[in-house]
Amino acid sequence: MKRIEWKKKALRQLRKVKDHQTQQNIKAAVGTLRNFPNCSNIKKLKTRDEYRLRVDNWRVFFTEQLTIIRIEEVKKRDERTYKRTNH
Repeated sequence: MKRIEWKKKALRQLRKVKDHQTQQNIKAAVGTLRNFPNCSNIKKLKTRDEYRLRVDNWRVFFTEQLTIIRIEEVKKRDERTYKRTNH
């Protein structure tokens, strides 16, 4: 079983989700990543060394290491979702 770590940026993005139920759905879906790779709605991204978890219209981007899943970003799906930002 893997440990889940949230980056500060991802936690800030999650807090900005206005709908409380959507926040809960995202948290529950992220919880299933403890059993990675035996999870649904996950895709390995071609342009990045990351994975994407789909939760309704939201995307959770994460990286996977031996025992850790690191949540990198939480974004609403739009035309800019998969563009890389350098912040």
